[in-house]
Amino acid sequence: MNNPGYDAGKESLPRFFGGVSTFFAAPPSDLAARPTCGIMGIGPWEIAMELRPLGNTGILVSPIALGCWPIAGMTSPGTNDADSIATIQACFDLGINHLDTAFCYGREGESERLIARALGRRRHAMVIASKGGLHWDREGKQAHDASPAALRRECEESLRRLRTDYVDLLYLHAPDPKVPLAESATALRSLLDEGKTRSVGVSNVDPAQLEEFASVCPVAAFQPPYNMLQRQIEADTLPWCQRHGVAVLVYWPLMKGLLAGKLRRDETFAADSRRKYPMFQGEEYQKNLDLVERLRSIAAESGHTVAQLAIHWTIHQPGITSALCGAKRPEQLRDTASAAGRHLSDAQSAAIDEALAARGTPLVRVPV
Repeated sequence: MNNPGYDAGKESLPRFFGGVSTFFAAPPSDLAARPTCGIMGIGPWEIAMELRPLGNTGILVSPIALGCWPIAGMTSPGTNDADSIATIQACFDLGINHLDTAFCYGREGESERLIARALGRRRHAMVIASKGGLHWDREGKQAHDASPAALRRECEESLRRLRTDYVDLLYLHAPDPKVPLAESATALRSLLDEGKTRSVGVSNVDPAQLEEFASVCPVAAFQPPYNMLQRQIEADTLPWCQRHGVAVLVYWPLMKGLLAGKLRRDETFAADSRRKYPMFQGEEYQKNLDLVERLRSIAAESGHTVAQLAIHWTIHQPGITSALCGAKRPEQLRDTASAAGRHLSDAQSAAIDEALAARGTPLVRVPV
């Protein structure tokens, strides 16, 4: 897909330190040539990540990205600025070059502000994605506003928070039922043409909406939920993205902790938002934990944890560019990042396929 808003002066540039190719999203004054491949630097934990193209933009991203919602602290008890900053900075050693945030990650943009503090002068070493179209209202509830004026206002505020003059990727966070999708797409196309973002993406859209948006604004990336238990995109939007050269960066690779291997069978989720999802209820929950136990034995044989196995599976599915993985502390991120550097035998991959087939189709939504 041609991206008329792409600025060759902001192309990506791999540099070399100690024989290891380290990827930087280079500023205009630091351009040499467009890379066709790259490997993120090997840090003290010896984790190497082969970078993947972000659609047809010339930007390269790591297969594991740091999802920066948890550091906003709104739903993650125990967060603090020192740990959050250290977690972001750990990306440099772990081969992670992609940070995913949003205007509404924190009531006052805490996530974006922490990224700016953590990166300092190293902002150009990271591919930063943000999102617009959702905000917190005066009652503290999440609200839609994807009008052109709101998308521009939120983008400019995000840039101020991040202390940068551009983001590498700007998503429409979700369609606004009160605003025609074409109007939102036109607004993001303008921000792309002005250089406030190097590329545009969409999140939480259905196939028809994705097609409609792309008819107005070039789409570089699509961000849906996807994991071993949520695979609906394989039937429609994922093939569309593969045909049109659109990167797919997925959230919830561990399905809100269900595939992390740490939940008990007697969990009630009484004061937890997960209770509204069928996957965490009754017989469905027990079937999902049966799957987790089968995965646990495969993980033990392959040297993974259950969570690492689930993430490894996700980032190696056809058409998947990157998985967004949240973390509040550096050690959590190190554990996640190691999923990219390990390999599965053919027999282990087949065992995963058998376990998923035995699980059957999970109930993702309550039948109407």
